[in-house]
Amino acid sequence: MNNKISYLLNTVRCVHRYGSVLIPKSSATARKHILWIGRYRDPLGNVNFRKLLLNILPSLHGSSLRFLSQKTDVYSTGAEALVSEKASQRSLEVEKLDDSGSFKPKHVVNHSDPFFTSLRKCTCPSDALDLASEAAVSIKHYTNCLTMAWRLFKNLSEEQQRYEKQLIFEHPAFRKLCQQLLRDARRMTRGDLVFSLHALVNIGVPQNTLLVQTLVRVCQEKLNQLDNRCISVLATTLAGMDKDKNVSALQAGLQLLVEQRISSIRDIFILQNLMKCLGKDAPVFLKKKLEMAVVREIDGLTFPNALRMFFALAAMSYCSLPILNPCSKKIQENVHDVPFRQLILILEACHTLQYRNVKLFSALADYVHSTAYLWDKRQIILFLSACETLGFQPTELLDIFAEKVTEDPDFLNLKNLLIVLRVYSRLNHVPRVQKHLFFETLHSCLNKYLPQISSTELLKAVYSLGILGYLPCRALDELLQKDSKGELRASDDLKEQNTVMLRCVKTCMELDSPSFTKPAFVLTENLSSLVSLNLRKAQEALIELLGDENMFRQNVQLPYRYHIDFEIRMDSDRKKVLPVAPTDDHPDSHVQRLAFLFAPMSAFCLGTTHPRGNLAMKKRHLNKLGYRVILIQNKKFQEMKNEDAIEFLKRKIYSEDAFPFPEATVQDNN
Repeated sequence: MNNKISYLLNTVRCVHRYGSVLIPKSSATARKHILWIGRYRDPLGNVNFRKLLLNILPSLHGSSLRFLSQKTDVYSTGAEALVSEKASQRSLEVEKLDDSGSFKPKHVVNHSDPFFTSLRKCTCPSDALDLASEAAVSIKHYTNCLTMAWRLFKNLSEEQQRYEKQLIFEHPAFRKLCQQLLRDARRMTRGDLVFSLHALVNIGVPQNTLLVQTLVRVCQEKLNQLDNRCISVLATTLAGMDKDKNVSALQAGLQLLVEQRISSIRDIFILQNLMKCLGKDAPVFLKKKLEMAVVREIDGLTFPNALRMFFALAAMSYCSLPILNPCSKKIQENVHDVPFRQLILILEACHTLQYRNVKLFSALADYVHSTAYLWDKRQIILFLSACETLGFQPTELLDIFAEKVTEDPDFLNLKNLLIVLRVYSRLNHVPRVQKHLFFETLHSCLNKYLPQISSTELLKAVYSLGILGYLPCRALDELLQKDSKGELRASDDLKEQNTVMLRCVKTCMELDSPSFTKPAFVLTENLSSLVSLNLRKAQEALIELLGDENMFRQNVQLPYRYHIDFEIRMDSDRKKVLPVAPTDDHPDSHVQRLAFLFAPMSAFCLGTTHPRGNLAMKKRHLNKLGYRVILIQNKKFQEMKNEDAIEFLKRKIYSEDAFPFPEATVQDNN
């Protein structure tokens, strides 16, 4: 008899609750809003309510998540309706707007309540759930217990989280808590609603359960009521959820709401959180609005916010110099407070944003160099790899790391060895001291992995050493055997890349060999009398300087598939430019050949004229063929005035500084 009365009371409470939710106010606007909601199936009304009427509520105590539906579709369309300025204000009975436009609860939680005092003393998620079981008497108590459980959960290690997650799901109070959230979803305050959803998703409650989908649906209905902080929390939660109908609809509505509210958001933390959560798919105009809102508050930027702003812009794939430059300055000022992992993330963010700031990169590299004794060698490898991706050469750090490699090479597994070879070859960095020992050490490590290395990895390793002018004999023999057996054949997407690398290796074998001698003359071929548009200015400047097109050659093709933009011939004293005859290919020891290479900025290390790997190898090989090579950054040349461009080429041609001795390779010195 008592059970029947209990079921009846539960049913009456539920009917009363649903009646209070579904009966509209007299306002026409409210009726319109509720009619819009009513077109879609209500998971609470259609599933849980029927269960209550069938008196099966006690069966919910079987499994912690048994009452959660695995196939719930509560999709709602019309995102514009979610943020309509005429949306219902009925549910604002317990909340009102203050003069600043933000929401202010009527009933403020009394944190002197013994319940909240006990909650603050909890030290693990199970403590919070125990308290919910023993003392929670309102939905506010339950939601605060859930939020506290999440806060304690996220501070645990990954291994501890796996164990604690199992304890949470098996805890009897968690079943009761989820049941209470499902019953009172529409009665929660906006803060309790979004924080509960955030906690459940991050603890690991499956997204397709009825509880999570119901909270998402209620968030759709209450979207207009959310203050800026709640919007930020909701955006963070949605960013970590998979795309489904309800999540996509809520994200679309949230994006429209952010667009309306953005001018009133003054908290830079909320702004950067929205930037991060809206992501790269946000429309450009919204990214621009967010940028303007951040710039408006940039004067109050703190160091932690500067770090987060870097990552937020990267998540949004939006390079904003008015934001990045102040953030960069703030990071440089506080570089000693940046955790090592975030050093890597900063460089990765700069790569994503295509943001090149030499001062920032130098500050980070100098910090790592000055504290190199604190870091594991594998950490330094990660940092150097991130620098190489940006084309930045941290010279001192590369030198000190080379010393660490020669002192203790055992830490280099195959993966790290390939990274080190890639970094040093692409940045064209040869250590200033003990360079032979460094390369011999790398060669020895490579030999150790020859029995297990794949054909493609072997090709990449030999190619990297070849760029630096070092020929690893044993690895070369192994590579050529694999090539003769056809083991270097790759899929179509790698076939061309492997072909280019193998050709470069064979060129290095010939030109960098100690037995190679400078040829008496080099057979050349003029490809065309026409030059590309980006070389037209250089052609005109040479004509103006030398007086005639016959004083130089253009588009010259050399052996080994090398190409030079312009060739000039001079007498042995480098005082006079000689005219070029059509059949002038006979040997002449009194003639010096100049090769002009106009290269893009990406062919040089960032902020320097130091050529990167492939360009440095080409220059070295042209030197071997008898050319004096003049490297010119084409972008900077194009920015010169015509008079300055002519004077620049004149200095390059006639100055002795333009004729360095041919670069000695490591193999030559051996």
